[in-house]
Amino acid sequence: MSVPLPVLLLAGTGEARALAGRLAGNPRFAVTASLAGIVERPEAYPVRVRIGGFGGAQGLGAWLRGEGIAAVIDATHPFAARISANAVLASLATGIPLLRLERPAWQAAPGDDWHEVVDLDEASARLPQGARPFLAVGRKEISRFSQRRDLDCLMRMIDPPEPKTLLPPGRLVLARPSRDVDAEVALLEQHGATHLVTKNSGGPWGEAKLLAARRLGLPVIIVRRPDLAGGEVVADVPAALAWLEARL
Repeated sequence: MSVPLPVLLLAGTGEARALAGRLAGNPRFAVTASLAGIVERPEAYPVRVRIGGFGGAQGLGAWLRGEGIAAVIDATHPFAARISANAVLASLATGIPLLRLERPAWQAAPGDDWHEVVDLDEASARLPQGARPFLAVGRKEISRFSQRRDLDCLMRMIDPPEPKTLLPPGRLVLARPSRDVDAEVALLEQHGATHLVTKNSGGPWGEAKLLAARRLGLPVIIVRRPDLAGGEVVADVPAALAWLEARL
């Protein structure tokens, strides 16, 4: 029997969980899923799980060598730019092949009123005086809107922000994004939202809020993805599996 291929899965997304599920129990692969430990539940991954950072690109490279990893799949969030950049540098330093599993970005369609920005600071500056935005930007960067005391914000995040986090004025809702467009429309209408602010994460999990904004004719201030260079890129789990199969 052949030796299993040791694989590091940089995880934390629905795609990562799906890929881990497809690889679990497959004797051809020995998978370790790496989680930052912020929101993700380790029990959602039916493979070996490692929680915590690596100590930058150099630390990641050392860990890859020490574990005898033969392939790395980066299935982190499209805006997790730091770990993705570290994965590229570690791959170049070690010669270990790297694949980026990245869901396609959302695309504007007829009826959309999108305004693309480079980051959340620009998004904050774009909001007009007295706006009532729905800030679907998560908890880690919500403080970048805290100086806008003129706003009345609806803020949705999965976990509560850290106790000392500075928040803009408004209401905090702890919930995962809904996939029900009608529910998202009702939420926006209840708040009297004038704008939607979000990152272009792509995928089906947060798309309903964009469809709701389209239905209501609301402007969307959307942060474009960071540019990530290095490694091969695929858009779905079957393509990632095919890439791994080619390494056997």
